[in-house]
Amino acid sequence: MENRPQGRKKTVGSGSGKTVGRQGSGLGTGPVGRPGGSRPASGGSVGGGNRPGAGSGFSGRPGFTGRTAEYQHTRRDAPRESAGETRGVGGKGLLVVIALVAVLLIGGGGGLLGLFGGGTGDAGGSYDSGSSDNGGSSLIGSNSGGSGSSLLSGLSGLFGGLSFQDSSVASDWTRTPNTGSAVRTDVAAGAREKYTQLLGNGADTVTIMVYLCGTDLESKSGMATADLQEMCAANLGSNVNLLVYTGGCRQWKSTFGISNSVNQIYQVKNGKLNCLVSNDGSDAMTKPETLTRFLNYCTKNYPANRNILIFWDHGGGSLSGYGYDEKNSTSGSMTLSGIRKALLAANTTFDFIGFDACLMATLENGLMLEPYADYMIASEETEPGIGWYYTDWLTALSRNTSISTLELGKQIVDDFVSACNRRCSGQKTTLSVVDLAELAATVPDKLNAFATDTSALIRGDAYQQVSDARSSSREFAASSRIDQVDLVSFATNLGSDEGEALAQALLGAVKYNRTSSNMTNAYGLSIYFPYQKASKVSSAVSTYDAIGMDSEYSRCIQQFASQEQSGQVSGSGASTALGSLIGGGSGGGLDLGSLLGGLMSGRELPAAGTTDALVWQAHEGGYVLALSEEQWSKINRLELSVMADDGAGWLDLGTDNVFEFTDNGLLIGDYDGTWLAVDDQPVAYYYEQTQCVNGQYLVYGYVPVLWNGDRAELLICFDENGAASIVGVRSVYVNGETETVAKAESTLSEGDEITFIADYYSYNGVYDDTYAIARWRYHEDYKVENVPVKEPTSAVYLLTDVYNNQFWTEEIP
Repeated sequence: MENRPQGRKKTVGSGSGKTVGRQGSGLGTGPVGRPGGSRPASGGSVGGGNRPGAGSGFSGRPGFTGRTAEYQHTRRDAPRESAGETRGVGGKGLLVVIALVAVLLIGGGGGLLGLFGGGTGDAGGSYDSGSSDNGGSSLIGSNSGGSGSSLLSGLSGLFGGLSFQDSSVASDWTRTPNTGSAVRTDVAAGAREKYTQLLGNGADTVTIMVYLCGTDLESKSGMATADLQEMCAANLGSNVNLLVYTGGCRQWKSTFGISNSVNQIYQVKNGKLNCLVSNDGSDAMTKPETLTRFLNYCTKNYPANRNILIFWDHGGGSLSGYGYDEKNSTSGSMTLSGIRKALLAANTTFDFIGFDACLMATLENGLMLEPYADYMIASEETEPGIGWYYTDWLTALSRNTSISTLELGKQIVDDFVSACNRRCSGQKTTLSVVDLAELAATVPDKLNAFATDTSALIRGDAYQQVSDARSSSREFAASSRIDQVDLVSFATNLGSDEGEALAQALLGAVKYNRTSSNMTNAYGLSIYFPYQKASKVSSAVSTYDAIGMDSEYSRCIQQFASQEQSGQVSGSGASTALGSLIGGGSGGGLDLGSLLGGLMSGRELPAAGTTDALVWQAHEGGYVLALSEEQWSKINRLELSVMADDGAGWLDLGTDNVFEFTDNGLLIGDYDGTWLAVDDQPVAYYYEQTQCVNGQYLVYGYVPVLWNGDRAELLICFDENGAASIVGVRSVYVNGETETVAKAESTLSEGDEITFIADYYSYNGVYDDTYAIARWRYHEDYKVENVPVKEPTSAVYLLTDVYNNQFWTEEIP
């Protein structure tokens, strides 16, 4: 049973639970659940992965009458039946329905026309950015063999390669960890000389430029003020100029007198913040021109032979770039091309450019920065809210302004990770020092070779190999769906010579890397590779063009996205696929005409008793779902989805990785009527990821809330024994203010007001609004565990495959 997903250990408390119900009127936040995590469109047990919206639904399941929380049936382990004896096993029932409905509902531009006439899409061609995340090219019409594939050959390609791997579990280090080891001082041949040449013996003059956009990190939690206090606590020497540009915040919490209305420039000196420019206008700090103006002021008025630039704010990685200006929320972020524009106009070079912001340790960012800096210091993962710890490394630099950049970078990394371990236990932390000169000299050619080889795999019959390598790689900010993965992890997982060569080059350029103990497979540099949100591919390609990256990698991600959207792989197919569709195979077959008619007229799928679909089978006194080992190998994720009936509609309680298998690998259809609760109050909860560290499993998820009135998510972590804790809280943006990701606040404060919220749907599955379901005050002796849900509930399992398509079982009996 090596292909089975890893479920968390469930702890059921002694409490009797509390009522789950809407309170007051709708909040107007829009859905708060994880994208794709809700039920499918009307009546079907197969869905396309989008949350129900206007005109869509999840009701109408055959035989559903509602079930009370007290219902429970007995689990029985039993020998597995053969594929020919159990409905839902093998490729003749389940996969037929999945494939056919995927063609019709997920096929996007090809859809029905692709089914009957063949599409024109070529898997190797350009990707249509206008398609939805789970839409795209025709399933049948985009066989990698060329356009115009027939129904039979398309289905043959699908069934030949499709067999359902759990990507929700991030495994232990796949190669020797490079975290916390000694600094690498070697430099590969061919790397350019460093721009910054140290004079030595403490004779160097340093100008540090901190571009500090306070935004809601400051107005809500005072994070910028805390870091400014750390800077003022440093013992700065006379040959260290520490300059800070402030703005982007509606309400500064500091006692420094920073303006809420205009941008300003300060100098940290003698433990104080001295204002140098009291009014630099109110331009958005995400405008490249604003950054250039600050850099020019610093280099003109405080010339030095050693310049350092630090970006402070939100970060969004390769596609979104840096920054969210709270006062200019419509200005967007500063993309990588925007940063490049600002640095080019400033006409200076830096010893290192650092990002006290989330997700900016990307290969794309590093290659873009190389003409302007010798080193980059940044995080692959979202940063805990405390950010960098400034006092000690600033003091060390002042004590010896000729300290090597690698030694200084090591102290920055060590201080940050150690402070986060003390103050943000349970949150994931990464920070790395990258030699940009070596990166530019050694990586681009190897990236191109890796991309070329990967593209060939995608065009051939090995899409599955690429998809498995991608989905099992370390992913960052997974809930935000930004599709950034550790590149060493991905390249290693692919198992090619080109991948190994790329991984070695990357490990050489990452001179120091450190992570928290609960992080694995984070080797220092990530990259964008589509899976969760393939519609962003065109944005990625535009970014790559703008920053001058070679086109080979662009072609690779376009091809992968095209195949994912098509929902098929090429390969030799089962000759009986079409016959099975129209009633030829064993198991009774399926009436193609009836199914097409039902789908086109908006009716439900045929009743479960007449199809071989994802249905529960009576087995040894209980119910089971049986898939073959090959089918399980293609399941990337398995989750329990539960909704509560309040008498007028459905409250979405979310998804959890709680499930059990028999000794013979059958998924047990047994729901005990309990759900995750905080202090006995059932709440909406959404599973995110399982992390395996030294053989121990940590499970992460979130609870949607209003935190002191603002949208946020409580971050929940379960240990190996099922014990849960709240490890932080992160802000959520509901009006499209930014696509960057906020740092996670490290802790809640005693007495913080928390309102638990949940999405609400009508009985026909139309999203109504999001409502408060309970109010709670944070206190340190809280408990998080499962308790009974008093309202009737509906429970199903949600399966996500290698194409990021999602399928729901029938309701658990």
